[in-house]
Amino acid sequence: MVPLRHSLVVRLLVLSVLVAVGAIAATAWLTAQTTTQAIEKQQAQSLSAGSTVYDTLLGYAAEHPTWTGVPATVGQLARRTGRRIVLTTKDGHVIADSDPARPRPSGQASATVDPLRVSTQSPSTDDSIDARAVGPYELTRTEKARLDRLADDQKRLCVDKIREPQIQVEHRPNGRPQIRAQGNLLACPLPEAAQAPTRTEARALADLTRLTESCLGRSLQPYLKIDLTFQLDQEGGPLPARLAADRVLACVQTARREQLKPYVAPPALLFVTDPGSTTIQPSISLTRKNLLRIALGTAVVLAAAVAVTVAVGLRLARPLRRLAEAARRPIDQQHPITITTKDEIGSLASALNDLSERRDRLEEQRRAMVSDVAHELRTPLANIRSWLDAAQDQVVPAGPQLLALLSDETFLLQRIVDDLRDLAAADAGTLRLHCDFVYVNDVLTGVVEAHRGAAGAAGIQLSTDFRTDAQMSIDPVRLRQIVGNLVSNAIRHSDSGSRILVRTRMEPDALAIDVADEGTGIEPGVLKKVFDRFWRADSSRSRTTGGSGLGLAIARELTVAHDGKITVVSELGVGSTFTVHLPASRQAPSSGL
Repeated sequence: MVPLRHSLVVRLLVLSVLVAVGAIAATAWLTAQTTTQAIEKQQAQSLSAGSTVYDTLLGYAAEHPTWTGVPATVGQLARRTGRRIVLTTKDGHVIADSDPARPRPSGQASATVDPLRVSTQSPSTDDSIDARAVGPYELTRTEKARLDRLADDQKRLCVDKIREPQIQVEHRPNGRPQIRAQGNLLACPLPEAAQAPTRTEARALADLTRLTESCLGRSLQPYLKIDLTFQLDQEGGPLPARLAADRVLACVQTARREQLKPYVAPPALLFVTDPGSTTIQPSISLTRKNLLRIALGTAVVLAAAVAVTVAVGLRLARPLRRLAEAARRPIDQQHPITITTKDEIGSLASALNDLSERRDRLEEQRRAMVSDVAHELRTPLANIRSWLDAAQDQVVPAGPQLLALLSDETFLLQRIVDDLRDLAAADAGTLRLHCDFVYVNDVLTGVVEAHRGAAGAAGIQLSTDFRTDAQMSIDPVRLRQIVGNLVSNAIRHSDSGSRILVRTRMEPDALAIDVADEGTGIEPGVLKKVFDRFWRADSSRSRTTGGSGLGLAIARELTVAHDGKITVVSELGVGSTFTVHLPASRQAPSSGL
């Protein structure tokens, strides 16, 4: 039984519950955000109501020289917006109050109502003057009638000229008409006679020019004049340095305020609050009912998420339990698992099937290896027993010749056992190297000399071709074993009169040791098997070529232990070349490959 703390089901359920809790927390956060947005929307509506109040009172101040009749306007605004509105002078005297029975609101005012200084909310721009503050620029009835006739005549001409029926005559706050075609004032301008200032406007502009010149301390003529848009119209060429445009415009604005001051109401403080409240900023918060509703909804969603997560977790764990049961069956009762899905469970089932196939292959290899080991050991043991039985029966004399034969068979047994031990150590990762910086050519020369007698007895020429003399950190005994196995293998598979060459040469990142022979060669189809254990070109286990089938496998394992690799190139009837590649990282610091 798997402990709960290690159970995949428990971990899956815990993870799922944590995910669900996180999801619910996110849902709660989203709910709070939605509620906050609702509150902000309500606040925006409140601000919109405040903006309506401010704009209405600002228009009243621009069109009236005093606040005398404003209480009626304040009452109407309070009923329309549902807010309490209080208007006071700057020194605190109440001008109008929609709820005078309650104390006057405290704190900072919502806004200052001053048509001559309307805040633009921009630090780079001065406060502007409300367009509805026209003062002495308001046209007389006669002037309005004359300009309206000119505007109507121009409108008819424009309709005939540009074929645009959507033409309207609008009026500026001072009563001056203007023609607008599809929202564009330039599409149908008034004639020059209607654009020129009237007598009333001319007097007001002359007064404004006088006030501006008083502010500047010098005359604007003949360089500048002020038009009906209260901009500067340059007439007399380049502007003198003493008449900086920014300074002139600032004086124009100051002069306009001085000119309009008698025609507008004095500045006043505006307080807009909730009904029955004495604070300026309205307070909006969730009610207890809304809070309980959010909490209840969150709890329900959380419970549903936990239930669904548990159900899904149990459903996902079911195929895992089936896989575990299939894996625990006895080996002789196991069979491939049927894959029904393409998800992670299906991938796991496929991996288990692959593992079962690899296990079967390894079992077959193990049986074959046991059979090969038994065969290799049986032959020398049978020979030793036969000679001993013959000596015991006095069939052969127990002399030096018999001892030499028994010694050869014993040496063969010892070599097989040593080879198996080396392979077992390599498989277990316990193969130890005793590395030292030695000259590779010296080691190879010893190997060639040790095998020269066997090669000469077989009529084979064994020679060397050293193209580099590298000093490397290697185990000289193991290197001798590697190259010795390759040379022995070449001698066994070479004919009399052929040649075997041991060569060292340079590669870009390694030292290459070649053992090339002119033997029988290896078929391309079995070339990749030459390093397998107990593999021999003669599959009939014939002893005609000798060898146990372990030499090349040991050579590969020892080369890998040196961080190198071994390769083979062969051609039938031509010969084979085995190459040991030792990495350049093993060279001595003072050695140049």
